[in-house]
Amino acid sequence: MFCSRCGQSIPDQSKFCSACGAQSGPQDKQGASCCYAKKAFLKLVIGVALAAVIIAVAAGFFKKSAVAPAASAGASAQATQPKNLTPKIILLISEQNIEGPQRCWWASEIDLSTTEGALAQRIMQAGFEVLEPSQLRKVVNTSPAFRLVSISDNDSVRLGNLSRAQYVVLGKAIASAGGNVPQSSMRSCFANVTAKLIRVKDGKVVAYLDAAGNSAHMDVVTGGREALSNAGDAIAAKIIAALNSEVGKK
Repeated sequence: MFCSRCGQSIPDQSKFCSACGAQSGPQDKQGASCCYAKKAFLKLVIGVALAAVIIAVAAGFFKKSAVAPAASAGASAQATQPKNLTPKIILLISEQNIEGPQRCWWASEIDLSTTEGALAQRIMQAGFEVLEPSQLRKVVNTSPAFRLVSISDNDSVRLGNLSRAQYVVLGKAIASAGGNVPQSSMRSCFANVTAKLIRVKDGKVVAYLDAAGNSAHMDVVTGGREALSNAGDAIAAKIIAALNSEVGKK
């Protein structure tokens, strides 16, 4: 039998426990057994609790290991995305100066017109990107429709899509000479520019715009160029306002 106090094994006929001195009796077997049952139950509970802790720790480790590659892949994909989301714009404004033919960069090998040059500078200062003719030359050469001076709205949108531009400014600028400036040898020169801002993704015209510029010069060609530049500056403010309105809607 076992001592009911300390659980020590003692002979069945012993009246006292040799370990703790407690009195023993017939009930000791039952008491000791109960004591050992409680200890066994406690050990079982502790064992189950430890197993649960180990399983939880292991599950957390494997979950973290599985999420880490996915997070890394996501970060990598985000890193490869272009950081510069500035809208790209194509300027298609044909120009006719005083005593000159109507010209445009997409129908010949010339650069941006005087009007487009003034307009491009202002637009870029406002934080937008203007695609240069050199960047578009290969795309322009893929279709005769892109090389017409009077390029259509649909073809300008196609050119924008192929060039991955978001907007196209399509228009015309014309300069003309006026009379002599009173008491001067200079001539008055005037320029008018009309344009429409087209959203490439759906081909919608989001704004119809116009502006004028003037100048006075002894040489009407030079005066016409100055007037065209001034008209480009004037319409730039309107185009920038329309672009900012468009970007603000997104």
